[in-house]
Amino acid sequence: MDTILILTILIVIFALAFDFINGFHDTANAIATSVSTKALKPRQAIILASVMNFVGAMTFTGVAKTITKDIVDPFTLQNGSVVILAALIAAITWNLITWYYGIPSSSSHAIIGSIAGAAIAAAGFSSLNYTGFLKILQALILSPILAFVVGYIVYSIFKVVFKNNNLTKTNRNFRAIQVATAALQSYTHGTNDAQKAMGIITMALIAGNLQSTTDIQWWVQFSCALAMGLGTSVGGWKIIKTVGGKIMKIRPVNGVAADVTGAAVIFGASLIHLPVSTTHVISSSILGVGSAHRLKGVKWGTAKTMVITWFITLPISATLAAISYFILNLFF
Repeated sequence: MDTILILTILIVIFALAFDFINGFHDTANAIATSVSTKALKPRQAIILASVMNFVGAMTFTGVAKTITKDIVDPFTLQNGSVVILAALIAAITWNLITWYYGIPSSSSHAIIGSIAGAAIAAAGFSSLNYTGFLKILQALILSPILAFVVGYIVYSIFKVVFKNNNLTKTNRNFRAIQVATAALQSYTHGTNDAQKAMGIITMALIAGNLQSTTDIQWWVQFSCALAMGLGTSVGGWKIIKTVGGKIMKIRPVNGVAADVTGAAVIFGASLIHLPVSTTHVISSSILGVGSAHRLKGVKWGTAKTMVITWFITLPISATLAAISYFILNLFF
């Protein structure tokens, strides 16, 4: 069998594995607040998130096209198939490490850093599409800041509007609303995160001369959506525990404010075809809500650990990808 074809098949397998892992790694963030407030039972939350992630992934392809062409040029990338496979191996490795320790790290940072690291190892820094790459980095950096600010504002408005309401009745009503906001947040997660693997498979098809445009084929979209849906069905209890309880004690009104904020920022990014870290956005929205609720109620030690992980993910995943590339290059 032709080496390029073998590499392409391996990339498809690893990309679907990445989406599957992304499903139980990142999707946990989307349902963490609803589970922690008991708005949804864990099984119900996972089923809801699985379905809505699949629907979201089948709705958009703009982010996938950005991943395909804006980090590196797939049409000119040197040893492209090996670069892409190395990137996937590195991103999967980092995702599994952070999942094992229950740290809500970013799959988006991992895969973007990995692609950049493997490409640099193959062809130097000139291989990066700096215009597109910097645009993606800006989105990754600004989106959690925006989520924090919007979360703070949304909850501040909630406090004014519902300040005279009976607390028990308000929490009961918001617990019901959380079912809808959890579904919305899971849907927006699918519109952004599942598309990253779609873009990677499309890069591989171009690198293997099996496709001549950046259009996302239907089978690629469907298989990635299915992989993420199945991954979501496995659950991610370590991440749910961190996001749902170790940042702050979440009540239904807090959860709704955080869910609405996260969904709005993620969906806004999907509409303008920019990949963002759903992990960073959702966690930052909870931090913003918590700060508006009561600064001392936020567990800043957990927040600090998360932020450190966010910053180190790009360079670590890039380094892992470069090492993976050099090893794979010995065989292919």
